[in-house]
Amino acid sequence: AAAGALQAGGLVAVPTDTVYGVACLAQDSAAVRSIYSLKGRNGSKPLAICLGDVERLYRYCHVNVPDELLQDLLPGPVTLVLERSEELNKDLNPFTSLVGVRIPDHPFMRDLARACSGPLALTSANISSQGSTLTVLEFQDLWPQLSLVVDGGPIGDIQSPECRLGSTVVDLSVSGKFSIIRPGCALTPTVEILKKKYGLVPESS
Repeated sequence: AAAGALQAGGLVAVPTDTVYGVACLAQDSAAVRSIYSLKGRNGSKPLAICLGDVERLYRYCHVNVPDELLQDLLPGPVTLVLERSEELNKDLNPFTSLVGVRIPDHPFMRDLARACSGPLALTSANISSQGSTLTVLEFQDLWPQLSLVVDGGPIGDIQSPECRLGSTVVDLSVSGKFSIIRPGCALTPTVEILKKKYGLVPESS
């Protein structure tokens, strides 16, 4: 049902491994515009893409890190920011040559991404600048504008502020370096892998 709603150009609320999200087809420009108006989001804030498998990432991004590094971090609560490829919809984040990629460690989300032809555009299920949501009731005000709400139950510990941090966002677009765009919920293990195992150097902010 969720895949059908997405293929028809709809917006679908989905559970992920971090917080609830809203997804649409990234290659569908009208649906991408709908996500921005749903969130009341500034058009210059980029949307991430969501894929089901690491292998599919190479089609939409130019990767300059070892495949093993991708496999170590994904699937997981991390967004990797890479150079985008020509394959990606020009109307998605037209103001930047980079794109954030998510492969959530969540079986439903990965199956949904595999069931759709191209990547999903994914953002958190909340009005911009409001808190992230861990249950579907917390974003009830958005329901009327969604084609479907997939209730995966509460995500994580709804009492814990840490659970609302969302994914850790890391820019890997510069060879040999990394920079943390958003600390998120998986900062320490992510930095450990990048520094210790792969010898990447933090880019001075």
